[in-house]
Amino acid sequence: MTTPVTTRPPIPHRVASTLFALALPLAVVGAGLLLTWSWAHELPDPVAMHWGADGAADGFGSVTSQLVVLAVTVTLLSAAAWALAFWLGRDASTRRLATGTSLGLALFLTVLVVGGLAAQRGLDDAADVGPLGGTIGLAVGAGLVAGALVAFAQPGDPARPATGAVPSDAERLPLGPGERAAWTRTATGSAAVAIGGGATAVVAGLALALDLPGLWLLVLALGALLAATAVFRVRVDGTGLTVRSALGWPRLHVPADEVVAARTARVRPLGDFGGWGYRVGAGGRTGVVLRSGGALEVERTGGRVVVVTVDDAGTAAALLNTLADRDRGRTDR
Repeated sequence: MTTPVTTRPPIPHRVASTLFALALPLAVVGAGLLLTWSWAHELPDPVAMHWGADGAADGFGSVTSQLVVLAVTVTLLSAAAWALAFWLGRDASTRRLATGTSLGLALFLTVLVVGGLAAQRGLDDAADVGPLGGTIGLAVGAGLVAGALVAFAQPGDPARPATGAVPSDAERLPLGPGERAAWTRTATGSAAVAIGGGATAVVAGLALALDLPGLWLLVLALGALLAATAVFRVRVDGTGLTVRSALGWPRLHVPADEVVAARTARVRPLGDFGGWGYRVGAGGRTGVVLRSGGALEVERTGGRVVVVTVDDAGTAAALLNTLADRDRGRTDR
């Protein structure tokens, strides 16, 4: 007879989350501010702050206002990402997404702003500055690489094998002795594919029309973002539950020995998770939420819950419970 767990373990790796999601991004923007102030006297007044579709500067202001906006924006974004990882990061995928996004955006915005100002050094009139295609490409590339490195550097979850049996009233899928089975489906967010695909096509058209090679990196980034957020492959087999984006990351995996119980659920993206995509809901629930309706909900050890909106969730839940039972049997022998 198992004793029910009434308390949840603390959020793991909070020191690493603070370093990667807060300290490093603030250090990046701080270094950018110091570098810019060291040669601010070489800049025109006012400086260019915005470039039009033709690549020409069409918005101007003071260098101080531009740097203040950069500092405030990065600070707010990093604080929000840190709070997500620090307070709701029960799952490693949540912490990795938060820390990678925080540093990636900080570096992208800092390179973009500082690079745009650097291109104006020595000019008498900021209107004479050229297009920023190269700077945009560098900012996108640096942000993606830094975000990926930090995400992979973020520590994973400690192993927490379940000690009790799957509840007797949980649905099962009958399997004969020695019989193996797997279940797989593709979960797609149709609206996200349409919107993301349209945005990618527009940027690609601008890159061709304006002959700005740097924009092609932005096209690649948008395409990667679409592949990482709108299409997921969901699989249940002897190893447990695996949810992987078309890009390969983000990836969620719940080992069979950490499955407490699997069931179906009804999901309202806005009400339950605040939106669509890879989401974190109340209590640190991790969700791949691409539409409203039926979903697979997996309770795992460590007080964690994974929710995936996918067709035929009932079969997936029943098979996962059966495979978790079978794993307990192997463990107990």
